[in-house]
Amino acid sequence: MRLSLLLLLLLPGPPPALGMEDAAFPHPGESSQPPPRACPLRCSCPRDDTVDCDGLDLQVFPDNITRAAQHLSLQNNQLQELPYNELSRLSSLRTLNLHNNLISSEGLPDEAFESLTQLQHISVAQNKLSVAPQFLPRSLRVADLAANQMTEIFPLTFGEKPALRAVYLHNNQLGNAGLPPDAFRGSAAVATLSLSSNRLRYVPPSLPPALERLHLQNNLISKVPRGALSRQTHLRELHLQHNQLTDSGLDATTFSKLHCLEYLDLSHNQLAAVPAGLPRTLAVLHLGRNRIRQVEAARLRGARGLRYLLLQHNPLGAAGLPAGALRPLRGLHTLHLYGNGLDRVPPALPRRLRALVLPHNRVAMLGARDLAATPGLTELNLAYNRLASAHVHPRAFRRLRALRSLDLAGNQLTRLPAGLPAGLHTLRLQRNQLRALEPEPLVGLDQLRDLSLAHNQLRVGDIGPGTWHELQALQVLDLSHNQLSFMPPDLPEALEELHLQGNRISYVGPEAFLSTPRLRALFLRANRLHMTSIAPEAFLGLPHLRVVDTAGNPEQVLVRLPPTAPRRPRAEGP
Repeated sequence: MRLSLLLLLLLPGPPPALGMEDAAFPHPGESSQPPPRACPLRCSCPRDDTVDCDGLDLQVFPDNITRAAQHLSLQNNQLQELPYNELSRLSSLRTLNLHNNLISSEGLPDEAFESLTQLQHISVAQNKLSVAPQFLPRSLRVADLAANQMTEIFPLTFGEKPALRAVYLHNNQLGNAGLPPDAFRGSAAVATLSLSSNRLRYVPPSLPPALERLHLQNNLISKVPRGALSRQTHLRELHLQHNQLTDSGLDATTFSKLHCLEYLDLSHNQLAAVPAGLPRTLAVLHLGRNRIRQVEAARLRGARGLRYLLLQHNPLGAAGLPAGALRPLRGLHTLHLYGNGLDRVPPALPRRLRALVLPHNRVAMLGARDLAATPGLTELNLAYNRLASAHVHPRAFRRLRALRSLDLAGNQLTRLPAGLPAGLHTLRLQRNQLRALEPEPLVGLDQLRDLSLAHNQLRVGDIGPGTWHELQALQVLDLSHNQLSFMPPDLPEALEELHLQGNRISYVGPEAFLSTPRLRALFLRANRLHMTSIAPEAFLGLPHLRVVDTAGNPEQVLVRLPPTAPRRPRAEGP
């Protein structure tokens, strides 16, 4: 190439055009490949505009980051300060991730970010900041300063940022004095604000008007000042759980102007009554673990769109839910009444109710019509009450034709309830006092897939002939922690998972699983099995068997899976 140029200079007249082969031929020493991309030592640069220095234990800010960088991640290092000179070079940055370092406020100059005029996302979460940066760029869209030690933010930390959409300040030490009244002035587009796990004593005034999600849980809030939420008409989620709210800290207007509110969590406070002025749009109301003694229909009248009402662990007692108290909630889907001291199923429940959750109460009787008002129930949980077989009416479940899940665990039942709905998929009866199983109560349960009878007093001789023939769809059967001395015969053909741990089984014969060819998992731990207690032919007809658990027996049990099954048994000794 150089010789060609020399000849051109020596020849008289206009130079001839270079041929294609000359134009494409490189100079000696030149490469046809682009020059290597500049990248800080040990970091990775997958693109021209991206620098990734995550998790390198860096103690000093890298000094050779390209000016073209738009995305810089330095999370999970040990940086203690940000040098202004290095940051000011990176004026093209759009995202800056400094999560989980050791950066203190002293190591963060006031002007640190003033040159980053295109920055949209910044994370300085989980550092050592005691106050917020005084200035963040106007271009910012998302700011995460969570999990620091901040006690104060400034007017221009988040103010005057028209594009700002989300601010995360949870897990700091912010009190109301550390939030200036104009903290969000000029930042009207903020839709998500997290101030949870701080030291606020009341809901801050002058919150952004466009808020859709507001997290204030785990503070010291005892009051929502009048008008504090009057401008937040787009608010959809409000989290106020784990505070110190009392009835006097709220008034009838606190929530009344939140015309888009769908989720309200007031659990773990000190409320003695359901708040007044609930909006019609509310779908989920969480009032668990308060001091509510009675639910008044008048307080729920405005929240006619409510779908989920959670009242667990309130001292409602026998009179806390009078007849008709929930009548305004015609569309209610789920009602949680866990641990409320109820002695019966509440009367006159909404007809469209789908899930009724009543465990850990004192319900001792189930009458013929106690559940008649809710024929659409698909889930009923009465676990850990005081139900005895003599006090469960044979027609108690007769109208629940849509019921799919019934939990009666932890009661005092000595026999299976009669009249169980034919559409049941799950039936839980563990931790009762069952001493016998007869086929009659199981007739028609041909959709039952999961049956738990664990922790009862069943023996093989107490299981009537033909009991399992009714359960043609049963896939999971739990008979653990009973008094079985040998394998129950004639188990359902569809069975895939069988729990027999904690019994008295000392022998598994060659015909034990002839009726269950689809079995995948078998649990036999903590029985009385010895080294040769399982017949070698026992598993030959089980091509799908994947797990056999025989740990905790007197001797290590030899388990031989069929050749087609992966050999992953658990056959440890004690």
